[in-house]
Amino acid sequence: MQFSTTSTARPSPAEARTTTHAVQAEAQAEAVAQEETVSAARRRLCMAALMTAAILAALDTTIANTALPEIAVDLHSTEATIIWVTNAYQIAMIAALLPFAALGESTGYRRVFIGGLALFGIASAICGSSSTLALLVVGRAMQGVGAAAIMSVIAAFIRHIHPPTMLGRGLSTNALVVAIGFTLGPVVASTILAFASWHWLFRVNVPVAAAAIALAALYLPDVAGGRHRFESASAGLCTAFFGLLMFGICMLENGGGSIAAIVCMLASLACAAALIRKQRGHPAPMLAVDLMAIRTVRLSSLTSICAFATQSLALVSLPFLLQGAFGMPVTRTGFVIAAWPLLVAVMAIVVAPLSDRYPSGLLCSVGLVVLTLGMVLLATMGTDVSSWGIAGRLGICGIGFGLFQSPNMREIMSGAPAARSGGASAVVAISRLMGQTLGAGLVAQCFHWWPASGSRMAVALGGACALLGCVFSAMRLRKGGSV
Repeated sequence: MQFSTTSTARPSPAEARTTTHAVQAEAQAEAVAQEETVSAARRRLCMAALMTAAILAALDTTIANTALPEIAVDLHSTEATIIWVTNAYQIAMIAALLPFAALGESTGYRRVFIGGLALFGIASAICGSSSTLALLVVGRAMQGVGAAAIMSVIAAFIRHIHPPTMLGRGLSTNALVVAIGFTLGPVVASTILAFASWHWLFRVNVPVAAAAIALAALYLPDVAGGRHRFESASAGLCTAFFGLLMFGICMLENGGGSIAAIVCMLASLACAAALIRKQRGHPAPMLAVDLMAIRTVRLSSLTSICAFATQSLALVSLPFLLQGAFGMPVTRTGFVIAAWPLLVAVMAIVVAPLSDRYPSGLLCSVGLVVLTLGMVLLATMGTDVSSWGIAGRLGICGIGFGLFQSPNMREIMSGAPAARSGGASAVVAISRLMGQTLGAGLVAQCFHWWPASGSRMAVALGGACALLGCVFSAMRLRKGGSV
């Protein structure tokens, strides 16, 4: 694409903005033309590669949770320290997501996607051969980096391979597949653990990742979406900001050294300040501070963090509660817990027409009230409750969470300017991952504070987080401008 100029004078800010918008408009028109060239048959093969990778990333967010008690025994670890198996995966994803998104815009989505899949497969092999907690945590961190690369470009690929009239269908397919991945995580874990050791929870990823790489190499188009040069210094600052911040928070929550944790968090804030200063005036900053200044986006992000913290508090702590206090076999635990993500997947279909009739803030608030009720019922249930009774309580949580999830994501995307849709998508992902990581860290803190009843207290704390999220959500119902 070539542009001619009639003057060598430095353009004014207004002219620069006009030129930027023109470039964006031309790039969008070019993308639409490219989308129309993707045949229906190739589109299905592309989606097969993308959804295989998406379900891998979603599965590994929950698949290890069911086996955490068994892994802790086998690796001679405590309940509090074994939580780092979950934390390492989440922290790495948060730290690497935004830099990989920027790298995909610069060097091409397919390169980032295939590289992420390859790293994910190698890391899975490391996890599957781990004999120490340290090696397992390192492998999980590598998995998180690979998953971040995968997740950072999936939505961009979906936009490229679908014509505008089918884009909603493609994104809905992705949302449904991710929900199914969360649903299958506990079930797959229980099935594998019934016949093999926990190592096979990770080994099964290797052939699946290899199949996805083959499909991606053959059918995914080699495209890049942006016109901005990748800034490695900004990427390093962004990674350091999120990584140090979440690592410090998790250290505090897991009873680690408070001084070291505070130093990490202060260093993360210094990195954030340097990143903001470096990207001041950038049309698409890697750290979306311009979007967080919008009231609707900010409140929706806080709502998401609270809701996903609730989900993580429940799904990480419940295996300990059910297998410990309730004496439930590990093979049954996963099937019972699957009631939550199963209802979330169902609600993803049910809530779609409701979003067009009712305000997103109202739907989210009602959903979080239902989620709070379900968490209270879980926290107060007696040890004589049946498996069906536990599944019913988890189903209530799933209904509430499903009623919140899609409308809240829509609120973030619609609240952001159209030109910043990519940044809004990053806000959605970062809010979810931060909530999940904070929730997992709080579970470990509950084990420190209440050694005898940590898992039950974690569920109760999840109810409090859901209620706080409801408050943030309800604040969106007040019409108060954009700040």
